Amino acid sequence: MFIDKYMSKDVVTVGQDFGILEARELMVKHRIRHLPVVEADNTLIGIVSDRDMRSIMPSQLLATQEYEKEKGLIMDVKVRDVMTKNPVTISPMDTLEDALLLMQKMRVGAFPVVDSQKKLQGIVSIRDLMRTFINMLGIEEPGTLLCILAENKQGTMKKIVDAITEEKVSFGSILVARHWEEGKRAFFPYLLTNNVAPIKRKLRELGFTLLDPLEWCLDLTPKSEE
Repeated sequence: MFIDKYMSKDVVTVGQDFGILEARELMVKHRIRHLPVVEADNTLIGIVSDRDMRSIMPSQLLATQEYEKEKGLIMDVKVRDVMTKNPVTISPMDTLEDALLLMQKMRVGAFPVVDSQKKLQGIVSIRDLMRTFINMLGIEEPGTLLCILAENKQGTMKKIVDAITEEKVSFGSILVARHWEEGKRAFFPYLLTNNVAPIKRKLRELGFTLLDPLEWCLDLTPKSEE
């Protein structure tokens, strides 16, 4: 799952000599939160975010006269004055998982995608990742998420899948997460039905523990369902 298949390729960009107010108008017009800054040959040199804009724009709480005065003071401010230079980037051949982990680590909402020559190829945002994973997980279709605690050994997932499919229920997806108990894993099947009572009963009869997925947390032990 390489980034070049999921990134936004039709990217709105600006040059470093672009006026900051003009840049802000572009962001509002296109409903975007990040503007890559490029040279004439499309080489990436920076990025401007909506946070950068908020830090320099006068407060909306000011009186009209004072607001216009403050706005006039930034008329000559250029993108180069507020952009993040040499931003963190990713390659078109990085994976979705790479992008997600890097976003978590860097605490940013988007990465420019550049080739080996630093030429801008696209941009990938947390919105792109969310849309992709929603499609992959099939959660746009009505259904129910279960959380099953089971032993981490070969054949466990097959046993769970067989038990569910025997009830003639289709899967939207199934995820597996680590668990703090040694030798355990948590399985999260998303089932395309709201009638899961028979399935829960069957899974318990097979010896599985059902957890409340809404209380799931990697740092706190969730409560078992009664």
